[in-house]
Amino acid sequence: MLAHEREGQLLTSPRRYIVTQYIGNKIGVRGDELKIGESVQKHGHAKRHVRQKMAATLCGRILPRAGWVPLAQSVRHGSKAVTRHRKPMHILKQKLMAVTEYIPPKRTAPPGALAPHTRKTDQESGLEKQLKKKVETMFRECKMIAVVQNNATSAEDMLLLKHRLHRYDIAIKFFPNQVIRSFLPSSQYCNMQPLFIGQTAMLVSKEPKVKEMLRVLKSSPQMILLGGCIENTLLSREGILNYSRLPSITTVHGELVGGLTMMTSQTVSMLQRHPAHLSALLQQYIKQQQSADAPESTVQSSPKTEEAAV
Repeated sequence: MLAHEREGQLLTSPRRYIVTQYIGNKIGVRGDELKIGESVQKHGHAKRHVRQKMAATLCGRILPRAGWVPLAQSVRHGSKAVTRHRKPMHILKQKLMAVTEYIPPKRTAPPGALAPHTRKTDQESGLEKQLKKKVETMFRECKMIAVVQNNATSAEDMLLLKHRLHRYDIAIKFFPNQVIRSFLPSSQYCNMQPLFIGQTAMLVSKEPKVKEMLRVLKSSPQMILLGGCIENTLLSREGILNYSRLPSITTVHGELVGGLTMMTSQTVSMLQRHPAHLSALLQQYIKQQQSADAPESTVQSSPKTEEAAV
């Protein structure tokens, strides 16, 4: 059904007919001006019907569609009641089904699909051998080897750090971790391998100058102390700090010599005490004997003098 026919049907009441007639008269739609055909002219009812159709079409375009009803309407029906529910499986049957469940085997590649993984062993180059010899010489000659972590130190800071360390005869060495790790497993310093991870450097000196090294590292926070080996003893960061608090070797030697001298002097004094005491007693006895013999000699000499006088 067309829109103007449906709207024409809607305008069948007397009020709607008057509205359509008014609209038709307004726009100049009259029966004498409509040329529909010979059949419509003979029958006035057909002419009026056609006029109503045209007025309804114009009314649908001009006036709002207040009484418009959609052609198709969705009607919602209620759902049917569920009369059957699935019966739960018995526990024994569930166990049986779980035990007898088919597990397909893992799919493996055919033997010729993957090539065997072969690792190539690279031979050491001449440069690596030379660096390894330098590392071995350094560990043999230096008594202090400290490992520090280099955290993006600039070139200027590194040059300043080298200059400060050079005042105390401490050198900073850079070696690839691959070279050091190839040397450490076959040496007595194998426990130092965990220290060489990432960007690292070594502070070495022929004499253990821990206090001076720590004093210089305080001014460069980019270099973090990890650990080291001092006089063939592996020390952590805390161990190195404790080592720096110890007195110097000359002070310890002086204290040791003073203690030994005091002990020897005490031993000598203890050994000389008894002979000295004995000699003092003998001297006192001799003096007492001499003082006792002196009155007797004076008494004997006095009668002799009297006889000589007579």
